[in-house]
Amino acid sequence: MTTSMADARRDQLEQYLQNVTVDPKMLRSDVFVDFLKLVQLDTFSITTKKSSVDVFLPDGRSIQVEILTSDTAERVLEMVSHEIGLCRELLGYFGLFLIQFCKEGKFSVVKKLADFELPYVSLRSSEEANCKVGLRKWYLDPSLDSMLMDCRAAVDLIYMQAIQDIEKGWTKPTPAQRQKLEALQKEDNQTQFLELSRDVQHYGYVQLDPCTCDYLEPGCGAIVSVGNNEISCCITLPDNQTQDVIFQMNRVKSWQITFLGTLLDMDGPQRTLNQNLELRVQYSKDSRSQWFVIYTKQAFLLSSCLKKMISEKMVKLVAENPEMQIEVPEQAKSKKYHIQQSQKDYSSFLPRKSKIKVEKVDCVFGTIKEEDL
Repeated sequence: MTTSMADARRDQLEQYLQNVTVDPKMLRSDVFVDFLKLVQLDTFSITTKKSSVDVFLPDGRSIQVEILTSDTAERVLEMVSHEIGLCRELLGYFGLFLIQFCKEGKFSVVKKLADFELPYVSLRSSEEANCKVGLRKWYLDPSLDSMLMDCRAAVDLIYMQAIQDIEKGWTKPTPAQRQKLEALQKEDNQTQFLELSRDVQHYGYVQLDPCTCDYLEPGCGAIVSVGNNEISCCITLPDNQTQDVIFQMNRVKSWQITFLGTLLDMDGPQRTLNQNLELRVQYSKDSRSQWFVIYTKQAFLLSSCLKKMISEKMVKLVAENPEMQIEVPEQAKSKKYHIQQSQKDYSSFLPRKSKIKVEKVDCVFGTIKEEDL
């Protein structure tokens, strides 16, 4: 086998694994999950043994749980929920995230850990410094708060996260709203605090690190926030003026992730690659399809958020139309619904087609059908 043939085979396998790991049918297969666990352990030469992991809550406290190095994120989440008294039936509303803690109290959500990922391995293999495992809510429709209000532990978690998001500037209250929220926080009135928070701009959104995009003009700086069925971008133009642009999810037709790489070392047996990512979004405007590109290392997190919003929209469709049936793996893993009408949503991952910087790529899509959401 030639070097080019080996590279092509490696790229095809990489794309295949990226696609199958978001297939809900595959993720319910014990055989497939065991295979993914073994791959993670073998890749980083880690054996199965007893260990512990600290899981950080939004208020900065941590819970240490005794685990096996081969325990999945799903299993660790179950153990943490038991420690804090979180109702088991509400686990689908929360998730474990790899979070990078920076100077001056700032942090960056690197990615959501998939159910099959091994937190122990993810922590030790992360290329980002000062990473920890954090527990955060995992839904982007603020109205879903109402589903958690009967569980004390769940309310505590979303209350702590609401305070944290305001402190970090992800949620943006007006001066009047901030004053009322501070008063409610002093009273420890969690219910009213959360009710008022739902009226605040970007409540419950996920905010990415500062990045760049090609919307309006190439190379513009952007702050991207995702939630409540929209992609909100605060774009900085070359003259330092800012413009807020919102893309509603019902206008988004597809998206794709592309690896961009620059070869750092061409000598020796191990070639090293400086990886960058871009996420291309296709959306409709004035009956025409257009694309815009976001260049961010959090492209996979952004893609997960887009899929999550589509999943939540489908759940609402089922509630409004009982005769429709659709499978919704994230919120109700043990239940199946079926849908008779067709709605197409697309996403895909493009492989590293070469080990040099990629400027242009062909648009290649893998369809995500309703049953895959």
